[in-house]
Amino acid sequence: MSERPVFTYQTRPVLDDEQAAVLDAYAELYGRTERSLFAALQAGGKLNDLKRDFLPRFGITARQFNAVRIGLDGKMDSIKQRRPDLMIEAQAKIKKAAKVIAKLASKKSARADKLHQKKRRLGMLQARLSAMQADQAAGKVRLCFGSKKLFHAQFDLQANGYASHEDWKQDWLAERSSQFFVLGSKDESAGCQGCQAVVALDGSLSLTLRLPDALVSQDKYLSLTGIRFAYGHAEIVAALNSSQRITATTKAGIATVKRTGTALSYRFVRDAKGWRVFVSCQAQAVNIETNWSMGAVGMDVNADHLAVSEIDRFGNLVGTRRIDLHTYGKSSEQAKALIGDAAVSIARQARQAGKPVVIEKLNFQKKKAELEAVNRKQARMLSSFSCNKVASTILAAAFRAGVEVIEVNPAYTSVIGAVNHAQRQGISVHQGAALVIARRGLGLSERSAVAGGLVPTANGDHVTFELPARNRSKHVWTFWSKVRTNLKAAHVAHYRCGDHQRPPPPLAPPTRPLGAIWSSTVRSRGANRQQNCSADVLDDVPW
Repeated sequence: MSERPVFTYQTRPVLDDEQAAVLDAYAELYGRTERSLFAALQAGGKLNDLKRDFLPRFGITARQFNAVRIGLDGKMDSIKQRRPDLMIEAQAKIKKAAKVIAKLASKKSARADKLHQKKRRLGMLQARLSAMQADQAAGKVRLCFGSKKLFHAQFDLQANGYASHEDWKQDWLAERSSQFFVLGSKDESAGCQGCQAVVALDGSLSLTLRLPDALVSQDKYLSLTGIRFAYGHAEIVAALNSSQRITATTKAGIATVKRTGTALSYRFVRDAKGWRVFVSCQAQAVNIETNWSMGAVGMDVNADHLAVSEIDRFGNLVGTRRIDLHTYGKSSEQAKALIGDAAVSIARQARQAGKPVVIEKLNFQKKKAELEAVNRKQARMLSSFSCNKVASTILAAAFRAGVEVIEVNPAYTSVIGAVNHAQRQGISVHQGAALVIARRGLGLSERSAVAGGLVPTANGDHVTFELPARNRSKHVWTFWSKVRTNLKAAHVAHYRCGDHQRPPPPLAPPTRPLGAIWSSTVRSRGANRQQNCSADVLDDVPW
């Protein structure tokens, strides 16, 4: 929480036809420059030589070239950083697919078409892995400006709603020139030299956009007035007001005046409704209003919901809840809205309790690699789930609320929650995992709290198993690793005997309320012993 995050806010300004045409021309020039720079860099061109060539060639300023370069570097770096993880994920998928094929081939009742499709899937995974390994060795980056989906639409025009190839090409060119980026800097006036914002008397913003030299006919600036942001307007104004001039002294003892403040970067994006303006700026510092000595709020992320458990400073359970998060079948904006609402709700709970939020370091690579063997419903949920979006949204919401976020290793949290807390606390396995995450964030004990394993199942039943002996000379996670093996065996036995499809057992009869009058048929302790007192004395004994 020490680093201030960068927040992005958007709005849709009211433009006339002339202003929209100028933005269209800027985006078209920006797209051509970006694609040409990418091709030149892939061909081995030197950046300084390319900059000297591109400025007069495309009629842009040095600052505009830097914006193109930084935007392109971001796209290329994201591919380079993501590719090793994709290769590991592909290797795990290949290994899993090979096991599934071997299992299907050993079954006499296996369908031939299903086995054929699994083999095709394995072949495509192997070809994809080989291509990524070759690109990784050669340091090659593949980029499709305009999206691969739209590019492949030209090969089946009718299925994608196009009457001719010309209609598709028109959309293709428009998509490749639908946005441009204006780079900001904290040492520039108003945080950005290429697009400067000024606060008007009515509180709205006026943007002055510096146009490329190639588009300058009469005026080299485009003015956009009356701009308001539904969210983040006050933050943008505060970032603008933070710009100031300060006096600094060089090593030679010469006093110089320099500007400092908050950088504001702008991105103009065109969609079906028109142009949108995105402003990115570093958030202002927020005071942390939570303290881990009060306890913690743990969160366990699952494919269809978030499990939340709150504990006190001793690690005792205070309360639990479940937040449904079904992202399958939702658009990206709908999924983003659902995740945002859930994150705000958790941050509000933590702020009111004065406790930090403890989350797990999410990594769904292993789970997504196992999609070959899971059922279709679970595979769809895992494929559509935005685990990284959940983590980033939680961090952003917690920062705004002044809530500290603690990240912990999620190893064995589900096993510990199922064995130690689910049955004892009367909560679900996922809420038990959230409880373990919260306790781990406070550094509390993870020893076994039960004598035997009793874990509830999805149909309301439960499985039992023996807990292994613990070697106290080793880490406690060694013990939980063995417990996980025994728990898996118990679940497999429960599944094979068909108990997972049976209705849950009936509830236990209600217990006797405290203080109720009842008669017991159980003989008292020592009832068979010889009586050593008179019979009439027994009436006065307070049994």
